[in-house]
Amino acid sequence: MAPMNSVRARLLSSLAGQLGNPHGVLGKGIAFVLNRGNKAAIAGAVEAASVAPGGTAADVGFGGGAGLSLLLDRVGADGVVHGVEISADMLARARSGHGSDIESGRLRLLEGSLTALPLPDDSLDAAITVNTVYFVPDLRAACAELARVVRPGGRLVVGIGDPDAMAKLPFTPYGFTLRPVPEVIAALEQAGCQVEHRRLANTPIPHHLLVATPR
Repeated sequence: MAPMNSVRARLLSSLAGQLGNPHGVLGKGIAFVLNRGNKAAIAGAVEAASVAPGGTAADVGFGGGAGLSLLLDRVGADGVVHGVEISADMLARARSGHGSDIESGRLRLLEGSLTALPLPDDSLDAAITVNTVYFVPDLRAACAELARVVRPGGRLVVGIGDPDAMAKLPFTPYGFTLRPVPEVIAALEQAGCQVEHRRLANTPIPHHLLVATPR
């Protein structure tokens, strides 16, 4: 049984790695899965961000890119959306699917991570990041960096799956850090944000939306 368990562990570890950083041929399938599985959570995050037409927003760790399209619809012709991704393959995928938006300047795609955002201080009206903080060793640094780029009074929405529900999935022991919701709220508050906790039940996995307003 040991060899079978070893194979299973390698497969689950590979899947977890792809979810954190989609790449290669398998990454294309993961992008589809991310868009489909996270659709309701991403839509909820975009709604909670409340960015107005003409505003400037970002999706940090946009993965399959569903959030980019929703944010582009929200900001309209005069707004700007920044897409920040650590995966070169997901950046390339977004470039191929949003050529006209990039050419017009409405969409700006940037390589970066939650702890090293390639954006100036107070440059965004709103930012979302959904199902990404599991892959960040330093949660406080990530929250501080996200709060840095959102202007005071703007909105930062962090979406996470319910930790108890996530813990039941077979791949989360391999590379996921499932933190209690109060721990994530505390990190956002330490970053200087006022935080509202909302719950999403109409998702494949129950989600929490932490709507943070930098002071």
